[in-house]
Amino acid sequence: MSDETTSNAASDVEMSQYVADRSRVNEDKIKKDDEIIQQFGDYNYGWHDSDAAGEAAKKGIDENVVRAISADKHEPQWMLDMRLRGYKAFLEKPMPTWGVDLSGFNADDFKYYVKPVDKQAKTWDELPDDIRKTYDRLGIPEAEKNRLVSGVAAQYESEVIYNSIQEDLAKQGVIFVDTDTAVREYPDLVRKYFGTVVSPEDNKFGALNTAAWSGGSFVYVPKGVHVDIPLQAYFRINTPNMGQFERTLIIADEGSYVHYVEGCTAPIYSTDSLHAAIVEIIVEKHARVRYTTVQNWSNNVYNLVTQRAYVREGGTMEWVDGNIGSKATMKYPACILAEPYAKASTMSLGFAGKGQYQDTGAKMIHLAPHTSSTIVAKSISRGGGRSAYRGLVKIVKGAYGSSNSTVCDALLVDDFSRSDTYPHVDVREDDVSMAHEATVSKVSEDQLFYLMSRGLTEEEAMGMIVRGFVEPISRELPMEYALELNRLVELQMEGSVG
Repeated sequence: MSDETTSNAASDVEMSQYVADRSRVNEDKIKKDDEIIQQFGDYNYGWHDSDAAGEAAKKGIDENVVRAISADKHEPQWMLDMRLRGYKAFLEKPMPTWGVDLSGFNADDFKYYVKPVDKQAKTWDELPDDIRKTYDRLGIPEAEKNRLVSGVAAQYESEVIYNSIQEDLAKQGVIFVDTDTAVREYPDLVRKYFGTVVSPEDNKFGALNTAAWSGGSFVYVPKGVHVDIPLQAYFRINTPNMGQFERTLIIADEGSYVHYVEGCTAPIYSTDSLHAAIVEIIVEKHARVRYTTVQNWSNNVYNLVTQRAYVREGGTMEWVDGNIGSKATMKYPACILAEPYAKASTMSLGFAGKGQYQDTGAKMIHLAPHTSSTIVAKSISRGGGRSAYRGLVKIVKGAYGSSNSTVCDALLVDDFSRSDTYPHVDVREDDVSMAHEATVSKVSEDQLFYLMSRGLTEEEAMGMIVRGFVEPISRELPMEYALELNRLVELQMEGSVG
């Protein structure tokens, strides 16, 4: 698998930038809706801790910063060379002019390396009190204690500050460590796979991650081992103007199974922060990986993420993606179906509230016969928010017997929010099955009236409609995450009727 093949197969499709047009909307209606938006419930994850490490960090990136990060981590020369390749590509690649509006983005506005603790903790009690209390409020230690997860990685700023895995999995050869530790302790395994699915030159923000990456998870599941209880990672930004660049690498060996779940939050500041992660996943023959995200960044975070899986013969890759927060999100989980009978699915939800633009979707690249993929993308827009589905389905010549089904559903909650669909289909083989369906609907007065005639309040009726809309996504989540997703959506929907 060459870098060139991967990069070409999953290249982005250039599309025009659009902006919501409020000029044709009744101004009285706009004023009324704006008053409603002010009734929003507070973002519940917006507190911040003491920040000596963040205050000491300087903004901006150059080659010296890249070298300093690598030196601080005592990395081998090959990793420094990889970082420098990424930095060079970041400088050379133009800023994307499609998708979200990045005209106000300046790479020198962010802090690229904030080290909150000197060493990784082995118990929660070893962490500084304010950091430990943050994770207590997020419920992460409780989930570990109750065995809702089989391993936990907690990243705070640039470093994974706590990592654990259940003893029985470790005895079976499962590796679950932060990626920095993996570079030191499993160098041959990391070097074999790192940058093979997302090369340093893949895209501008992927290149920036390659240059400045820190933290993230490394997972290796041996042949035939099934990790039945999910592994969990939680990413927290605390520092203003923070850039978080975790790098996650998951390898599922032949016939294995793993479910990896990540969550994300950040405080609310008047200035912007940046989250530009890379997730690389290798699904070997007849293995299965499920990657679940419930992302709830605050509304001052650029969320610009590259996620991609390489799937071999008979393997299965499943993305379940919930995007609730952020100022602007560009995220398109991708699957390269490289060998016969590989399968993939993406189920995603984007919620765009006031001041938010969720540009999300999926990419399915069929390179072999009898490969199959499904995409289910749902979005909710309210308060003038904008959501967009941006997808790529590519079936190359020779990938006969392949199939794809794509369904995009958008729900508009008011008169001036916006939803768009940008599908790109590139089929070079005749013997294939393709289906694409897209719907846009509004919450109508008739729906609300019907439910209210059955005894529900207007708020309860709206909540029922929205929960029903997101149910296909939430039912794919572990129970505690499904409850959290529904709670987050309901919080965002507060005050949306009237």
